[in-house]
Amino acid sequence: MLIAGPNLTIDRTLRIGELRPGEVLRFADVAVTPGGKGVNVARVAQALGAPAVLVGFTPGHTGEACARMLADEGLTLRAVGATGELRSTAVVLEDGGRVTVFNEPGPALATDAWTRYVAAVAAALDGHRVLACSGSAPPGAPPGAYAELAALARSRGAFGIVDANGPLLAAAVEAGADLVTPNLGEAEALLHGSADEAVEHEDPVAARARAAQAAVALRERGARAALVTAGAAGAALADSEGVIWHPAPVVTVVNPIGAGDSVVGGLAVALERGAGLRAAVRAGLATAAASVETAKAGAIDPARATALAALAPAPEAA
Repeated sequence: MLIAGPNLTIDRTLRIGELRPGEVLRFADVAVTPGGKGVNVARVAQALGAPAVLVGFTPGHTGEACARMLADEGLTLRAVGATGELRSTAVVLEDGGRVTVFNEPGPALATDAWTRYVAAVAAALDGHRVLACSGSAPPGAPPGAYAELAALARSRGAFGIVDANGPLLAAAVEAGADLVTPNLGEAEALLHGSADEAVEHEDPVAARARAAQAAVALRERGARAALVTAGAAGAALADSEGVIWHPAPVVTVVNPIGAGDSVVGGLAVALERGAGLRAAVRAGLATAAASVETAKAGAIDPARATALAALAPAPEAA
């Protein structure tokens, strides 16, 4: 599979008893790793034994450092040069379970940078059944960036997945992307202009109904299929056969960061191996459940993912 993750980052995952704004704080420990949603998807594919190629911008000295760190993990990167320095992300994990993420935008792209990026994706696409477009794009990328890549994938006979929000998601939906995979908050923000993203505290029955409605609406707007995730409740899939609800496996959450990326990674690997979409979604949700049991985003135990897929409740009519 091929992964378009243009906006790479260096993650600093920090642990602290309690995050108190306005104070000088000392963290208990820190882990420094390459990051970004595309990186998480690549890690999942690697853990599942699927060869994956990630295409990303590597601006400046920090971009070179990120590329070396990815190589140290055994991940294959097609690097595209850019000006500026790579962004960084701080993920703060509190002892009480709350997670706070500080995302930088990344350096603005030069005029020809996106054209070079598309050319790099096109050059790497042959031989892949799936192109997963994942995460944000750097400032200066066109709003239709992922719509363009999804259309490129279709023209080459590959299945295009878009996991993004805001204008990137909107353009991909309107352009008829093969599959869009927003969470419930991202989907409702696009459809209604605002949304309550705290679905983990909501009645699962209500979350299920909202997710199903959003998935159907995204398909009506143009997406060929839409998967709307609703946290621990599960996910709704609307495709050419109708709309169904996939309950999520019940697990103990250690770190929820990267769960959506693990859904994409698991289902993309299944599609790459020839599974149908509905079976691939089941595999993706089991992969995400295995991911949140670990401390590192995108890290999974493949045997655990397989076991959870076997134990997951069967999909139901939404």
